[in-house]
Amino acid sequence: MQSRNNLADGYWAAGNLGRAIPLFEATLADRERVLGRDHPDTLQSRNNLAGGYWAAGDLGRAILLDEATLADRERVLGLDHPDTLISRNDLAVDYWAAGDLGRAIPLLEATLADRERVLGPDHPNTLQSRKNLALGYRTSGDLARAIPLFEATLADRERVLGPDHPNTLQTRNNLAGAYRAAGDLGRAIPLFEATLADRERVLGPDHPQTLRSRDDLARAYRLAGDLGRAIPLFEATLADRERVLGPDHPDTLRSRNNLAGGYRAARDLGRAIPLYEATLADRERVLGPDHPDTLTSRGDLVLSHADDGAGEKALPLARLNVDESGRVFGAEDLRTLMRRDTVADVLLSVGRTREATELMTDLLADCRRILGDHALTRTVEQRLADATGEAAE
Repeated sequence: MQSRNNLADGYWAAGNLGRAIPLFEATLADRERVLGRDHPDTLQSRNNLAGGYWAAGDLGRAILLDEATLADRERVLGLDHPDTLISRNDLAVDYWAAGDLGRAIPLLEATLADRERVLGPDHPNTLQSRKNLALGYRTSGDLARAIPLFEATLADRERVLGPDHPNTLQTRNNLAGAYRAAGDLGRAIPLFEATLADRERVLGPDHPQTLRSRDDLARAYRLAGDLGRAIPLFEATLADRERVLGPDHPDTLRSRNNLAGGYRAARDLGRAIPLYEATLADRERVLGPDHPDTLTSRGDLVLSHADDGAGEKALPLARLNVDESGRVFGAEDLRTLMRRDTVADVLLSVGRTREATELMTDLLADCRRILGDHALTRTVEQRLADATGEAAE
């Protein structure tokens, strides 16, 4: 059974989930039958299988299995056992991947504190928790906390694990992503380029993390306006992900959506819109209608229709996205507020100024109350002033 589990681990590490997951499932069934449901090795198999589901984008099964495994490990092993802390970290990452930051960030913070206390500040698992918490902060838009935490974690991983360790390379890529999110492309692009070169050398050109670096670099080029480098890199990465991971893997769907974004940035809506439509349909089928990635695809399609002068076609999708975002993230989440702003923008584009100003008046009040002096607050203020000024004229 251990050999089968090790083989499954090898397939998982290589990104071959089609072979890894059935092996994890078979190993778990055998361990439950031979060792019992509460044996530590059985609990390890359950955790491994949840990790396989997570990597395949099946968050519904991953979360349920990680929640059950955490409860069992707390009961069998105790609250501070390293394996229990692994389960707590994995569950927090599940919540993060599902966009449930309200549960993810407090659990990430608590797990980091526990690992620092139990394992010490330099333990690899502690460094993993620090990186995951920085990711949570970045996703929530809190770059003031995310960037320093990524920088500190990168320095610690280089010192403890070495510059070529896969986890060090992962943190370097994460830090580049945080710089990109902050608009600091002067630091982001060279760091993405260096990390991609290192991952190709250390992990190989087809490793899923190498493909992630390639996609991230293409996104940075697109943001910098360098579409001559961005679009060919998006196209090559999509072809590689379809070949290595399969057409329905979440990373493949992400590449497809990003390539559509490259076409949209180039004003090639004839290629962008059909690709957005196909990606949205695939994400709804594979991930579900309310998965964060599905909401992203729907929002991108809304903006493309608006760019194409088809605002009335975009409007129902934009309103659906607000409803789904409010249900998934909450009415006061930044992503939901941004999607309300998109609805107002589409209304303005089709000349429905009164509806747009009413929506923006309510949205501005919410932004001031929830966000304060935030970029979105200032954007809504300016757009409302412009709209009411035009209406007065």
